[in-house]
Amino acid sequence: MGKKKVINKSTAGADAGKDASAAKIPRKKISSGILFINSTFNNTIITLSDKDGNTVLSASSGSVGFKGTKKSTPFAASKAAEGMAEKAKMMGLSELDVVVKGVGAGRESAIRTFISKGFDIKSIKDATPIPHNGPRPPKPRRV
Repeated sequence: MGKKKVINKSTAGADAGKDASAAKIPRKKISSGILFINSTFNNTIITLSDKDGNTVLSASSGSVGFKGTKKSTPFAASKAAEGMAEKAKMMGLSELDVVVKGVGAGRESAIRTFISKGFDIKSIKDATPIPHNGPRPPKPRRV
């Protein structure tokens, strides 16, 4: 009939009380930082760094739990920003400079989420790459 699985109750209860997300918060205290929002057609990646550009926190729509086409929605971007905002508040962050890159749907909703959580946004910069001339056009068809 096979072996039965034995669960030790004393160790199982000890890990259940700890919050996994609280353990990953850096102990570094910062008052202002730079928020990078990279919004593509497939995903929204949000990165928080200090004034020197060193990454402190990072989240994406995929890391929150969304899969497939749902990752590119504004709702997924706002959920990713919401989780980051709570961790940033615990670190003592209050002022943000925002750098937005890309043309995806989650750009605005991520910024709005940080505003609604009470962060003071000093500036919003759009760093989306724009081609000046683009690639060479194809040769005309010979029929």
